[in-house]
Amino acid sequence: MSSERRTRGRSGAVGAVLALTASLLAATEGASAPSAGALTPPVSMTAEELPTWQTNGIVYALAQANGVVYAGGTFSTVRPPGAASGTQERPAANFVALDAATGAPVADCDLSFTVGSGTATVRALAVSPDGQTLYVGGTFGSVNGVGASSLAAFDIPSCERKPFPTAANGIVRAIAATDDRVYLGGDFTQLSGQARARFGAVSTGGAVQSWRADADEIGKAIALSPDGENVILGGDFFTMNGAGSHALAVVDADTGANVRTYGRGFIEDSSTVQALATDASGFYTANEGTGGFDGRIALNWGTFDERWRDTCLGATQAVAVHQEVLYSGHHAHDCSSMGEFPNQERYHLFAQSVHDPKLLGWFPNTNDGLGEQLGPRVMTVATDHPTDERDFLWVGGGFTTVNGTAQWGLTRFATAPDTGAPSIPETHAASPAAGRIDVTWRPSLDLDDSLLTYRVYRDGRSQPVHTAEASSVPWRRPQLTFTDTDVAPGETHSYRVSATDAAGNTSALSPPVTVTAADGGQPYADAVLADDPLLYWRYDETANNFASDASGNNANGVHRGGPQRGVTPAAVPAPEAAGVGYDGADAYTYSDRSYSGLTRFTVETWFRTTTTSGGKLIGMGNRTLQNSTSRDNNVYMQSNGRLTFGVYNGTYRTVTSPAAYNDGEWHHVVASVGANGLRLYVDGSQVAGSILTTSSRNVTGYWRTGGDSLQGWPNRPASDFFDGYLDETAVYPAQLSASRVRAHHDAASLPTDTVTTLVPTADTYVNAAATSTNYGTHQQLAVRGSTAYESYLAFDLPAAPSGQVLKSAALRVRVTGDSVAGSADDFAVVPITGAWTETGTTYANRPALGGTSLGTLSAPATPGGVYTVPLNLATVNGALGGSFDVALTSEGTDSLWLWASEAAASGYRPQLLLTFGAP
Repeated sequence: MSSERRTRGRSGAVGAVLALTASLLAATEGASAPSAGALTPPVSMTAEELPTWQTNGIVYALAQANGVVYAGGTFSTVRPPGAASGTQERPAANFVALDAATGAPVADCDLSFTVGSGTATVRALAVSPDGQTLYVGGTFGSVNGVGASSLAAFDIPSCERKPFPTAANGIVRAIAATDDRVYLGGDFTQLSGQARARFGAVSTGGAVQSWRADADEIGKAIALSPDGENVILGGDFFTMNGAGSHALAVVDADTGANVRTYGRGFIEDSSTVQALATDASGFYTANEGTGGFDGRIALNWGTFDERWRDTCLGATQAVAVHQEVLYSGHHAHDCSSMGEFPNQERYHLFAQSVHDPKLLGWFPNTNDGLGEQLGPRVMTVATDHPTDERDFLWVGGGFTTVNGTAQWGLTRFATAPDTGAPSIPETHAASPAAGRIDVTWRPSLDLDDSLLTYRVYRDGRSQPVHTAEASSVPWRRPQLTFTDTDVAPGETHSYRVSATDAAGNTSALSPPVTVTAADGGQPYADAVLADDPLLYWRYDETANNFASDASGNNANGVHRGGPQRGVTPAAVPAPEAAGVGYDGADAYTYSDRSYSGLTRFTVETWFRTTTTSGGKLIGMGNRTLQNSTSRDNNVYMQSNGRLTFGVYNGTYRTVTSPAAYNDGEWHHVVASVGANGLRLYVDGSQVAGSILTTSSRNVTGYWRTGGDSLQGWPNRPASDFFDGYLDETAVYPAQLSASRVRAHHDAASLPTDTVTTLVPTADTYVNAAATSTNYGTHQQLAVRGSTAYESYLAFDLPAAPSGQVLKSAALRVRVTGDSVAGSADDFAVVPITGAWTETGTTYANRPALGGTSLGTLSAPATPGGVYTVPLNLATVNGALGGSFDVALTSEGTDSLWLWASEAAASGYRPQLLLTFGAP
């Protein structure tokens, strides 16, 4: 591939996309977009990480005062944002002070915490209420070379050390300060030689106080009630002042006497409190459990009773409150108990209302990072910066990436501005009946706005034909649908969708999807819809990861692992029909939502394969992004090609077909359980059954097609993942009768509009920069206006079948997979009027072209995407029974690369789709 192609492809695409988006949206954004500066309430922080200096180790402690954030931990250097590890570093011995608004070190506070042997670390930082004193705890023996015993205090304005002679005989992990007292927690059993078990208090001058709150295990967190009457303590302990109280206790601020204890069971024995946060209404725990409670608890002042509890799994290390939102740091990997996502890759930052544990739409992310692989370890909110009105949420820990970009140890977020646009909606259009086009799309992803506004544009117009609001989160993006009834049979329309967040940031328009309005129903789809499926995936989309649902329930699927899109021929002939191809390794599709209560049901799909490794066609699992650990209701192919259907009711109940079906032909399979027992049908006829099992167990899970774990299932195939093709998948909430199964199968063969798919008999392209070169044997076609490429294609057209007429014609092409193969330009399909041959045509002897456009290929910008161009019906109709030669041309500067008829995969080759039907 030439460097010219790569450069032109990239720069042209960006410019054209921006220009086109601006022209289409300008008319509406000024009048109807939400005002800037807002996030989806009550979220107060944006999810866009700000440039922040980094550490080369773990940050365990943060505190803030007067626009400065203090960070402590186990690190030896800091470096600028964007600098790689080991570059541009400056020394910082376990402590750094940074400007809250710029993220850069301040010049006048350079402290070094060291120890004679072992590893020094700063574990706790706290600021006095007047903002004048910084207290530091951890494991260290000196500060700037002057002795200390794991505790020190500093005058904030001067950064000079203050007298604070307290000595701890163990790690100091928590500090909370009042005007006249400093509370301490950690591993210690003595303070300045006086017995204090894991918690203690000293004066602001360092004198040990009589206050006693003795615990049997490590103290990790301390917080003060707003009225100053009580101290909240958290840690690993099981007793407080001799009374049973696990991980959490409330004690008197004056004496340390127990005010409220929490018996074993309130927090599981295997769980500890790692951090605490407070606001005017209550206090909040960050819990870490070993196989136990990992979430957060909100408790009220006054009663000290629980307000709510979050039971997500993935140890919580940090909590902070800002404007009635609780922000938390953790490595949450399973929130199914909260009605959210199942076990999967980890999320590290959440936001929740202080009144309700439901997860809010704020999802920046880090990785697990260094040390104990926990990710974020500490949070603080910096306010009242002298020159910046914003508030800042600072996060420290052992992470090494933030939002996918390298960033070690520290990051921060602000209350403004929100400048990140939502992702581009994934869009599909189909015409299931006369006078109707359904435009469906998968909602966009926005990390700090869950409620987005969507606008649907038709035929390139600047005004939307439909506007809708909808909420979504990363793991649940339920399909949205607009039904356009302002269409007549035979009309062709294209649609694009944009997404706008609460601050007015707008995504680029989705690539256009084009469809011709039907003049009647489709017998097979009508038969499926007559039985009220829960979901109905037709797999006609030709790009991206969205599996549109045609059931009317907006129960879309999500492709994972890159299955092949736009597979033809489809199982059921229909205009624009296609299937999906799985690789037998890691490609599959899962339902966006979970299902439960399906103890009697029917599953249905078409499949085609020659595999000898078997694999799952459809089933239910408890995970979406990983192999399921609980799986049920499976239809799978054994390695010998036979089909098995089964449910698990304490034991596996299965039925198996006597015949094999890995013959490379499309087959229709239906499996059900209900009053008639287990039933398995192939191609409309029952091939296996059992009356012993009339229901399955009630499980909650996600429907998956193409693959999932089959561990433990009888006659488990060599591969759990299916190497083959699926089409027309549906799930029903009842057992279909044998007559309805037969009706579905037979409907696929009923007279209807038929689609004839043709591939070129010849194709090539020419290049103005290589005037004498022939490209007839290349696997790719190229089009560009300057410097010119043109592509030529020839088709042999059949005559119309007896009693039928040509109802539509379309050219379908697939963009190659190169990152710059797509284009934001438009490309014209024009007739070739001169002579040409595949092996003899060059730019110098290129054929003459007609001046009338037969159709337009609009902005085929997605590498690997499949695009369909409706063609002028009269012109194609006139060529029936003869040859039909067309060229792809452009006036733009952004090159387009398409697969040619020489492509190894048949589904990648250009196709001419002719739809014939009754007059």
